[in-house]
Amino acid sequence: MTDQHTGRLKDQVAIVTGAGSGIGRATAVALARAGAHVLGVGRRAEPLEQTAAEHPGIVAQAADITAESTPQAVVQAAVDRWGRVDVLVNNAGATAVMPLADTDAERVAGLLALNVTAPSMLAQAALPHLRTGRGTIINVSSTFGHRPLPGGAHYAATKAALEQLTRSWALELAPDGIRVNAVAPGPTESEALAAAGLPDAVVEQIKQDESARIPLGRRGAPEEVAAWIVHLADPAATWITGQILTVDGGLELV
Repeated sequence: MTDQHTGRLKDQVAIVTGAGSGIGRATAVALARAGAHVLGVGRRAEPLEQTAAEHPGIVAQAADITAESTPQAVVQAAVDRWGRVDVLVNNAGATAVMPLADTDAERVAGLLALNVTAPSMLAQAALPHLRTGRGTIINVSSTFGHRPLPGGAHYAATKAALEQLTRSWALELAPDGIRVNAVAPGPTESEALAAAGLPDAVVEQIKQDESARIPLGRRGAPEEVAAWIVHLADPAATWITGQILTVDGGLELV
């Protein structure tokens, strides 16, 4: 069966962070199937190689995007290999269950470094190349970037910051022809809850509770979010910028 996205991004060059699993892996694969050359970035080499094995258009690069020199190195790796950067997908991020009574400054700083600072520095590093090709930045927020999350306020705050960066960059970079948008997924199947250090039983209970609250009755699949990232990356989407597209099964409505 022919993929619906085939050829839409032919010869475009995309950088996808957090490409080792979940939405990042699905996005890397979807962009590659659409014809893009994809640099998949993440901290862990083995999951990245598994992502790269899904499509020959994906190249893996293990890197910690919070390290000072990484953003420039990642962008340069894409330019050295393909000569350009057209699409930056800031997907890497972390969540944290952290009630106010248990707030820890080091954990807050870590969330900000990964969810806010790293996307900012990657966008800065990619900017000259995005200007040349009138490219696009797509940030991955969360439905909790614009709705409260008791017990996870600092995670929600970092995603709210990313959404405001999206709007502000969209206005700032519009004269350069660079479009900046975000997708805000609802609860989606990924490793995020386990990566937050929660026990398996707690993770399963959270998933059940989330599914019960979502009007469509289930958590999302990474591929469902990735499809919208491809839509926003498509050069044909020439008049969409500064938008936060919520993909959450109707959770925002309740």
